[in-house]
Amino acid sequence: MERTLVIVKPDGVQRGLVGQILSRLEGKGLQTVALKMVHPDKRLAQRLYAVHESKRFYASLVEFITSGPVVAVVLEGKGAIAIVRKAIGDTDPAQASPGTIRGDWALDISHNLIHGSDSPESAAQEIPVFFADKEIISYRRVIDTWLTES
Repeated sequence: MERTLVIVKPDGVQRGLVGQILSRLEGKGLQTVALKMVHPDKRLAQRLYAVHESKRFYASLVEFITSGPVVAVVLEGKGAIAIVRKAIGDTDPAQASPGTIRGDWALDISHNLIHGSDSPESAAQEIPVFFADKEIISYRRVIDTWLTES
């Protein structure tokens, strides 16, 4: 099973979209195995966005992610990263397809609601920024058992 990190950013939390966003992702068959709300400090933001440190937009990423609480989630499932990336849509909401999270709800490229790991390597680096191993709880869903027994 593949894991990915999803962050509902401050704009998504402030606009009350956390439940709807997570519902879409779980509706795609992904399983929530870790979840928490945090208000990232600068140090956490710098760890999260270390890969972008040399880019011109780095400071604005750090400033925005620390501007309010976020909801960090680890989702698990076959092809989780690709499923999440497709559901999220293009980084620029103006380019995001209708039916994607950003296409339906994001306001602009700086306030685009959500982050999702873009590769297994990114997920492996990003998940520990928010979660210790003991906070991630994999489990077999009862519904999976019911479906295989019928």
